[in-house]
Amino acid sequence: MSGLLLVIIGSALLLLGYIFYGRWLCKQWGVGEGGETPAHTMEDGVDYVPAKAAVLMGHHFSSIAGAGPITGPISAAGSGFGWLACSLWIVIGGIFFGGVHDFGALFASVRHGGKSIGEIISANMSVRAKRLFIIFSYLTLILVVAAFASIVAGTFGATYTEAGVLDKVASTANAQVAMVSLLFIVIAIIFGFCVYRKNAPIGIASVIGVVAIAVIILIGLNFHPIYLSTKAWMWICGAYILVASVTPVWILLQPRDYLSSFLLYAMLALAVIGVVMGNPSLDTLPVLNKAGNTIPVFPVLFTTIACGAISGFHSLVGSGTTSKQLDKETDAKPIAYGGMLIECVLALLTLCACAHAYSYAGTDKALTGATAIFGGGIADMIDPSRGTVYSVLFTLLVLTYSTFCLTSLDTATRLGRFMFQEFWIDASKGETPENVTGYKKVLSNPYVATVITVILGILLGLNGYAKIWALFGSANQLLAALALLAIAAWLGNTGKKNAMCWIPMFFMLAVTIASLIINTKTQIGLITAGGADWGPYVQAIVGVVLVILAIVLAVEGIQTIFGKKKAAK
Repeated sequence: MSGLLLVIIGSALLLLGYIFYGRWLCKQWGVGEGGETPAHTMEDGVDYVPAKAAVLMGHHFSSIAGAGPITGPISAAGSGFGWLACSLWIVIGGIFFGGVHDFGALFASVRHGGKSIGEIISANMSVRAKRLFIIFSYLTLILVVAAFASIVAGTFGATYTEAGVLDKVASTANAQVAMVSLLFIVIAIIFGFCVYRKNAPIGIASVIGVVAIAVIILIGLNFHPIYLSTKAWMWICGAYILVASVTPVWILLQPRDYLSSFLLYAMLALAVIGVVMGNPSLDTLPVLNKAGNTIPVFPVLFTTIACGAISGFHSLVGSGTTSKQLDKETDAKPIAYGGMLIECVLALLTLCACAHAYSYAGTDKALTGATAIFGGGIADMIDPSRGTVYSVLFTLLVLTYSTFCLTSLDTATRLGRFMFQEFWIDASKGETPENVTGYKKVLSNPYVATVITVILGILLGLNGYAKIWALFGSANQLLAALALLAIAAWLGNTGKKNAMCWIPMFFMLAVTIASLIINTKTQIGLITAGGADWGPYVQAIVGVVLVILAIVLAVEGIQTIFGKKKAAK
């Protein structure tokens, strides 16, 4: 099978889905009929700040994409799942699952004053359901903060010999990435100041910003004196996200993510050029499933490929930060639904890169890690001789990939802050962080919420988050199922059609529960075999808790959805 043909067919189907299914969703939901968005009615200069569609698209796309659309397909291929199985899930999942989920979460949040999915659940189901959802979401975000802080610190950190001497050769690439990332923050702040305080034209500022990105990459590749340990970088990351998550979005979050999106677009363009030039064969991957593969397609495929099809983290981004910056309701479709489908295109391109990388690196995976497989596959399609062009492209692709880990880290911390604050507030009683008293006043304070979130995330990252990371795939997809549940409940309560949420919701609940049961059974087996550390115990306990949580919230949500429907008759 031709990789180029797969990308053409898949992209055409995704485009048709955006045009026709996206238009139908807008009509059913009444998108554009709600007047001013919360970014205008609740503007506060910190979190609620209207953003131009192109700028907000940059933030949203950078935040939801991260490393997900690359790691997911490569992990699925490495698990023995075939290119057709992965492609079908990416295309069908993107149009009818992920697109509906992302678009619905953003639109529902806009109609609820820019509040999170937790507050939507509170308003349409119950306060108890909201608190259960927020506890689960917050713990998931702590895991995300721990993981991405560790990834960033590991990418930046210097390496040492067994004698404790700095290995400058091995540390050079990490120092380059660290320098570029630090300079990127500086130019993002300058960009934000010029656009939002000096009213610089966005077009001219964008051109200058792109040139500045090229300059800092050249500087980073040739001037990189920063050699710090991974542990030191962990604490630096903690200090950075501590400040970044409470800083007004126009200073750093909006401009940094907007400029980051150009790196992502460049990566997409290079991937397209590579697939067109190399026209890779997908024959190194099985069609549906590798012969004798003991890993079941259901549910594992659907928790492995998340960001390229449907990911619960997207609902937290859409309802946590994007909804507070949406200039007008009609921007929701291109930003949320369109952003999801662009991710799907990247996932298809990643499958091609993976297949090609296996063809020249061997199925023994001489290229190890998602970054190396993706970067090596694309670079080799453009420069099969593997000369200077290959080396430069490989470095740039890996650098771009690493940049988005920092973007996701910043966004996850801000979302964690929102979640922690909302847990203590009962909006149904008119409570806000400003009018509550006592312990609620303290715990709903943005600075207190941020400090607690950062400390928990960094400490977990320093003490072995990888021991429970296996839970993330299931937890992330459970988030998606519960977000769809909240969207369906809200749509039903407002008298709008919500049937488009039912199949994705029930399917993701089934995937989540099945996956958690399989993982919990595996962890119990490790425990009973003896010698297990704390990881299997935590995974087993949390797995059982998540299954119970899923069932409780599903029952309450279904009663809300179908109870209202029955009462209406």
